[in-house]
Amino acid sequence: MDYKLNFNAANSAGIPALHERVAERMYNLFTANGGLYIKIGQAIGANAALLPAPMQRKFACLFDDAPQIPYADVEAVLRAELGRAPTGPEGVFAEFEERSIASASVAQVHRARLWGEGEREGGKVEGKGEWVAVKVQKPDVAKQMEWDLAAYRAVMWMFEHWAFDLPVYFVVDFVSDHIRRELDFVQEAENARRTAQLVEAEPRLAGRVHIPRVYPEYSTKRVMTAEWIDGVRMSDREGVRRLMGDDAGAAPAASAMPTRAGAELRLRGGVGAVMQIMVELFSAQMFTWGWVHCDPHPGNVIVREHPTRPGAPQLVLLDHGLYVSVGEEFRRDGGVTKQWGMGMPDLLASAALMKPVRLKGHQKPGEGRERRPMTNYEQSDAKGLDFLIRSMRMVQGNNQAFNSPVNRIKITGFWASRSLAQTPNLSLLNRTKEYWHHTVFQLVMFSLDLAFWRNKCAQWVRRRLGLASEGFEDEMERSMRGFAKSNLGIDVAPGVFAG
Repeated sequence: MDYKLNFNAANSAGIPALHERVAERMYNLFTANGGLYIKIGQAIGANAALLPAPMQRKFACLFDDAPQIPYADVEAVLRAELGRAPTGPEGVFAEFEERSIASASVAQVHRARLWGEGEREGGKVEGKGEWVAVKVQKPDVAKQMEWDLAAYRAVMWMFEHWAFDLPVYFVVDFVSDHIRRELDFVQEAENARRTAQLVEAEPRLAGRVHIPRVYPEYSTKRVMTAEWIDGVRMSDREGVRRLMGDDAGAAPAASAMPTRAGAELRLRGGVGAVMQIMVELFSAQMFTWGWVHCDPHPGNVIVREHPTRPGAPQLVLLDHGLYVSVGEEFRRDGGVTKQWGMGMPDLLASAALMKPVRLKGHQKPGEGRERRPMTNYEQSDAKGLDFLIRSMRMVQGNNQAFNSPVNRIKITGFWASRSLAQTPNLSLLNRTKEYWHHTVFQLVMFSLDLAFWRNKCAQWVRRRLGLASEGFEDEMERSMRGFAKSNLGIDVAPGVFAG
């Protein structure tokens, strides 16, 4: 209503204050209701390029700085789930910090220390126990989420039948089921274990990526205890730049920097080494494993020094509550564009842009607003599309935020092509064909590599001249916006593909 009344040319001087008011009201709405509302705010915050600056600042707080529940509520959950108080002579932990170090939509995380050998008995202590991260589910989330999901179901029905004539209601059960799974920390621990096994079995990622170990004896459906990880979150961009030695002229880091021998730690490889690992990790998830982490926002990624390789970076992936599986046929099919929604471009555009879109010039004369029903086959493949696009866009956004240090398109495409060539159980003829296609693909990608390095050289020259420069992802975004406008009839705002 505030925008309806005050967003006009006559009030142009007051528009910045208008953005501030609306951002504050929306933030208060999300945090007061909690649960799924914070997830909605996170989804909006992940599309920061679409928003006024006050909303970008406010919604960024929802990733790790959502309102905390009182410690009394945390203690009640721990007693109910683990059968004992958090601390004390008979407590679960030797130490437990009452103030959480991060709080999000479903849970908050506290730092604690396990009992060392002999420490509880008061005898000779062989060594202090390990520090751990204890994730505690907020007590009202499960009950509230069912009401929130009912509201979500009603809104999606209205989107399809009243407002935008988009086939979106069929995803409600799929999305609701996956969101409910986030409340089961036993399932999250199993997801983390499975992902850790996949990483260790992949020679190109083993050692470069770490999944925190979960302690099942201190974990239940509402409490999960995992190893504590020290490092710099990807959301602290200046901190990552300083850690990786790319901090010339950078602003101070938002968090305390790791040290070694009294000096601030520096790792080798630059920011490009970190983004190379991240893009390869999510390419493996998408095209090799078919097992995709659906919440890779910068707060869920930590960069640290490799424990056994001094000076080398290691990527730590957190929060394994939400994954989707991608079937082999879906990954391999030559007609993948149709399966991914290209056969219904309105739906694909709406999922990618996260707003209702009807494409100009895509209806036959006399077709009006009638739309053919989606087949069961199309529905089954499209259900996870929004999660997959969201993951890919967040990886893109992370690369773009660091000024595109790696050629994400080449890395992703190369991984996809190589995964097809190395698919098990292929006949000799099919494997020969796949390797031939992979070889041709590498030659084609060489031209994209030339464009990437042309852009990097132009960036270097413009910085030397004191001029503004854009990264490869920014250049790609301009091309995609031009393509969307000229070929699909979509007028896309700058930054919409930032993730």
